[in-house]
Amino acid sequence: MEFFKQVNIDWMGRAKYFVSLSLFLLLVGGVSIVRKHGLRYGIDFKGGTLVTVGFAQNPDVGKVRAGLAAQGLGDSEIQKVSDLSNTGAHQVTIGVAQKGQEGTTEALDAGKAAILQALNATFGSEASTGKPDFNSATPSSLAQFLSQQDPMLLGTNAGDRYTQLARRLTDFRDRERNGVLTNFSDLSAVEGATPAVLAALGNHFGLGSFAIRNVEIVGPKVGAQLRRQAVYVTLCALAGMLVYVAIRFQLIYGAAAVLAVFHDVLITLGFFSLLNFELSLTVIAALLTLVGYSMNDTIVIFDRIRENNRLMRRDPFQVVVNRSINQTLSRTILTSGLTFLTVLVLFLLGGQVLRAFSFALVVGIVVGTYSSFGIAAPLVVAWNRWRGQKTGTGSVVGVKRRDAGASTGRLAAVGRR
Repeated sequence: MEFFKQVNIDWMGRAKYFVSLSLFLLLVGGVSIVRKHGLRYGIDFKGGTLVTVGFAQNPDVGKVRAGLAAQGLGDSEIQKVSDLSNTGAHQVTIGVAQKGQEGTTEALDAGKAAILQALNATFGSEASTGKPDFNSATPSSLAQFLSQQDPMLLGTNAGDRYTQLARRLTDFRDRERNGVLTNFSDLSAVEGATPAVLAALGNHFGLGSFAIRNVEIVGPKVGAQLRRQAVYVTLCALAGMLVYVAIRFQLIYGAAAVLAVFHDVLITLGFFSLLNFELSLTVIAALLTLVGYSMNDTIVIFDRIRENNRLMRRDPFQVVVNRSINQTLSRTILTSGLTFLTVLVLFLLGGQVLRAFSFALVVGIVVGTYSSFGIAAPLVVAWNRWRGQKTGTGSVVGVKRRDAGASTGRLAAVGRR
């Protein structure tokens, strides 16, 4: 399918405008990064606290976000945890970035207390009436309570029996009710949970609407290590692509393609700094996707250049490149346009969780498509022109030498006649 037929756009004649635009975007992005003292890193790279919270009902992420913002935690990362094996597990992971450079366990662990306070203020709970929350009770604290109350009238033999009963009660809560019990009568299915035990629990404990399921702390050292690994992964991907394109075409083609992809990543990071988006591991995945997408688009143009170079031996190399880009223009609009529409919808409707990931793809697809004909191809043309000037044989040295040899042969044949 072709949108355009017999297109004759002089892309290489406009190369200086493409280069000027790229330099402007790189400069603006670089100034923004310098003025903001670097990129804005997420919890994965900066360090912080990740708290997994289980809810009795499917939580409203918007309400959770508003409650955290009211407590000064508006920059928290919120993500629903989907478990296909357990559709009743209503869990949300909340991440609070590290404040300052302390990096101490106390400073990082304070994030858990801040999240818990915000959730209590937002959702409330029966436990806020003064009763301890059964959903937050540990087996040891529950066993201690049962031993003191002795609802089963075990007397001196209460210790081990209540310890085992407490473990069974908490196991039932965590495994069968996903950590959030909504009714004490559900515990009647637990072995040893007599009506007297249930009555004692109901009189002493309350049932909150949520419970902390897991707490993870990402220290600053781990975040710095992840940053280094992200850089290494990106550089290794670029190096591998350079080797592939150099073998598939020529070294200059590989160098031009890698420089164009490197240009795409830098401009995308500049937009992240300008619009204050966070850089996380999911964004790194988007950048690697961008690297592969841009490289594929560039290779399509390079492959057409190679084919046309064999068919158009007498034409200047710049004309060959223009013809190749024009011939692949319909394909570029089809693939890039449809992909751009998809990620644009993901950016507009995907929610806060996917906002940074989809933004990287939106910017990357536009810049990656542009760099294929605006950066990579002009670099190859400039190198060929420089090589021709250096050898004094024109832009496509090998072709002109063969033409010269053929002309000499024809002249010799005429002389013999």
